[in-house]
Amino acid sequence: MNEVNFQPSCGSSASTVREALGWLHTARFLTSAAQLAHLPPAGVPEIAFVGRSNAGKSSAINALAQHARLAFASKRPGRTQHINLFALGRSGAHEASLADLPGYGWAAVPQADKERWQRVMAAYLRERASLAGVVLLCDARHGLRELDEALLELIAPRVAGGMPYLVLLTKADKLSRAQQTKALQIARLQTAGGHALLFSALRRQGLGEAARWLRGVAAGKVPERAGQ
Repeated sequence: MNEVNFQPSCGSSASTVREALGWLHTARFLTSAAQLAHLPPAGVPEIAFVGRSNAGKSSAINALAQHARLAFASKRPGRTQHINLFALGRSGAHEASLADLPGYGWAAVPQADKERWQRVMAAYLRERASLAGVVLLCDARHGLRELDEALLELIAPRVAGGMPYLVLLTKADKLSRAQQTKALQIARLQTAGGHALLFSALRRQGLGEAARWLRGVAAGKVPERAGQ
């Protein structure tokens, strides 16, 4: 895979952001699967969104796709129990997919359901041949927690094989600028081999850079560190 520089001249950068956001706006629901066997055969690149149940995963997907309710944002975290795939591509073409995986770590969910989701998620992240990248979302106020670090350990073999991943520090609007800087510095230390980016669906912070990252991964290019 060839490297692509996401920080060219200002004009080119703005154009790249517009193109990436326009491409993400084509997102539409493809299918929902409770088990890997229910997913379509591996084909186009898939980028998985993972994170704790209250990390703002659905809000981030909706903001990136510029759709109010593409991914269901429940008032009760942990409600999503399936892998939801969203197709991407202009004029009806299917060029790539976003995979919204069940959230983890929500105490109100029955233990049996948690264990089932964890098995399905782990198998998807380890085995899905078309998985091209992972976006891990965590609340910027709390940073990476034990379950997040466990997930990074799970995908470490694929990262070592060249698969890129991005940590989105969500709800960044709830932090002061100094707190944002500190949170980003810590996250970048924790994500050796990956990328970290401050993100706010409410204020659209980090939206363009995340969109460029997604577009680059879907195109088979290895992004340079987001935000630098």
